[in-house]
Amino acid sequence: MDFGLVLQTDPPASQVVSLMKRAERNGFRYGWTFDSAVLWQEPFVIYSQILANTQRMHVGPMVTNPGTRTWEVTASTFATLNDMYGNRTVCGIGRGDSAMRVVGRAPNTLARLGEAIDVIRDLAEGREAVVDGNPIKIPWIRDGRLPVWMAAYGPKALALAGQKADGFILQLADPYLTEWMIKAVRQAAVEAGRDPDSVTICVAAPAYVTADDSAQALAHARDQCRWFGGMVGNHVADLVSRYGEHSSMVPDELTEYVKSRQGYDYSHHGRAGNPSADFVPDEIVDRFCLLGPAAAHIEKLRALRDLGVDQFAVYDMHDAREATIDAYGADVIPTFR
Repeated sequence: MDFGLVLQTDPPASQVVSLMKRAERNGFRYGWTFDSAVLWQEPFVIYSQILANTQRMHVGPMVTNPGTRTWEVTASTFATLNDMYGNRTVCGIGRGDSAMRVVGRAPNTLARLGEAIDVIRDLAEGREAVVDGNPIKIPWIRDGRLPVWMAAYGPKALALAGQKADGFILQLADPYLTEWMIKAVRQAAVEAGRDPDSVTICVAAPAYVTADDSAQALAHARDQCRWFGGMVGNHVADLVSRYGEHSSMVPDELTEYVKSRQGYDYSHHGRAGNPSADFVPDEIVDRFCLLGPAAAHIEKLRALRDLGVDQFAVYDMHDAREATIDAYGADVIPTFR
């Protein structure tokens, strides 16, 4: 199992770079960031510094979207980084939640997302693609390589990931839901004539390593990670509005907890103490995140690995960022090497 670190690109950018360097020293192979131009600093500028200051780390957004940048710009940006640093990027992509909604736009349609996946990959790898009806090719690309991993929750999005994406990003770490969604992605891959094992599975969720499993320690960890249930709740609320509250298309285990959701303020998006996450119960925090002593993390990660998860990406937005990176490097990552 590979490990990744996920950060927001809050200023100063030097701190993001420093944390990624620390992660590589601790055995993390992937460095991911949020991508919302209004809420945080521009990630692709920072990726250049991360790549320049690491040797093996692969970087990418978790996730970009097909609406905030034209597709040839996205492809050229990835290809430039790859040309400079040796094919060490991954394009995580989705419909666009915070990046689109914070400026008053609706997330992209799945049809647009599916087209963008093909076009961005083809252009970044040096092939011709059609953009807005015009065939184009980036002439300077040689030996380009850009895996495109898609984030998804709902049945149609999971099917699209299986049909087109090189990897599937699932932003929660509940084993039951992980198993359900991996099966959906792999089934879609089979139906599309693809090898289902060729789709890399990445689970991303907050991890908070505590000194012990005391009630006090776990309560603090939950409060530091409760924001994640609010973030996931945005996507779940979309699914409920589309498929209904009790639909065979989406498990009740995913939709039940958003009943008391009262809206969402993106100014606190992905941050500990987010007041828009007050509706998230402890049970959901425990199911979606990894909390407790290192042994508890290892146990849950083994369960996820046995379900087919290839990478666990640590959302590190809480008050113990360095300590979590170091604890994973000392106690968790070596178990899976």
